Amino acid sequence: MGQEASQYVGRFAPSPTGPLHFGSLVAAVASYEDAREHGGRWLVRIEDVDEGRTVPGAADAILKCLAAYGMTSDAPVVYQTQRKHLYQAALEALGTHAFGCACTRSSPGPCRCGIDGLPEGTVARSWKVRADGVRISFTDRIHGEIEETLSDFVVRRADGYFAYQLAVVVDDADQGVTDVVRGEDLLDSTGRQIYLQQLLGYRTPRYMHIPVVRNESGDKLSKQTHAPAVDPNGDPATLAAVHDFLRRHGRLS
Repeated sequence: MGQEASQYVGRFAPSPTGPLHFGSLVAAVASYEDAREHGGRWLVRIEDVDEGRTVPGAADAILKCLAAYGMTSDAPVVYQTQRKHLYQAALEALGTHAFGCACTRSSPGPCRCGIDGLPEGTVARSWKVRADGVRISFTDRIHGEIEETLSDFVVRRADGYFAYQLAVVVDDADQGVTDVVRGEDLLDSTGRQIYLQQLLGYRTPRYMHIPVVRNESGDKLSKQTHAPAVDPNGDPATLAAVHDFLRRHGRLS
């Protein structure tokens, strides 16, 4: 699946839940600059797999904003909502490594569906991957050696949407991504993604998790913390501030 990894292929994969804010622009520039520094290709993928959170028009606004700041995808933009058949094929390819789960948030005790099977009289609400106790280690380009011990995790949610962990792994493999540059808030997702790559026979990309931008209260800038949108017309001062942040954290020379 995907192309040969002879050339650097990076990507920026925003969720269309609103306009770009300063923190997401930092992630975009970091991935873009890293691709250019390595003479590679830079792709944009719209991660709209969680359709319930998608804001109408947000994807187009994000793409226009990226272009205003000098960044356009080196290949046609990919939308996860158009790739559900790939995620379903991957789920089926997991075979016995995946199991149906009937648990709800109100279910008492830890989930045992992966051990005992579905309780009598129930049906699967979600699908999970057997991973309890699996140890994954990898080298991050900033954080060095990382080791994680996994638990079972969801790959298709009870609402029918495919989980981020599965979708991103399938997409990165299909697009031939060799290098993932993203915020360190996603560092704890990497072990699960590498495990899925191993189960599905995909190549594992190199990872670099950059520091996230925080507000005065120390919270990560996000839509949940009401981070303001950046100027969609490509404000030079904003771009200079992005470069300054990345230089201070050793990501740009």
